[in-house]
Amino acid sequence: MFESHVVGYLADALDDDRIERRAKSGSKDRGDIGGVRTVTGGRVVVECKDVRAMNLSGWVDEAEVERGNDDAAVGVVVHKRLRFGAKNMGGTYVTMTLADFAVLLGAARDVGEEG
Repeated sequence: MFESHVVGYLADALDDDRIERRAKSGSKDRGDIGGVRTVTGGRVVVECKDVRAMNLSGWVDEAEVERGNDDAAVGVVVHKRLRFGAKNMGGTYVTMTLADFAVLLGAARDVGEEG
C-alpha cells in the first residue's frame, strides 16, 4: 500500500504516467518502483520501507545492490514518516548517499569512489 502511495505521489508530482510498482524479482531485485529518472534521464531505483525501526545503513546498502541489478544511475530509499499518511506523502523521507544525490542533480557518477 505504501508503495502505491509513493507511486501516485511521484507520478502526479512529475506528471509521468510511466512510474509504476515493480514486481518482486528475488535475488536480482531492482527496487520497488520503476520509471523514475534523474534530470539527465538515468534510471533511479526506489526502495520503499514502511516500518517503524530505522535501518538507514542497511536500506541504503540494499538500494545500492538493487541499483546495480538494474544498471541504474541512482538508488534511493523512501521511508515512511510517522504520522504522515497518504494525504501528506510530500513529507515522506528519502535517504541516499551524497554521491547518488549529486548524480540525481546531474553529476556524472564517480566510479572511483568507494562507499
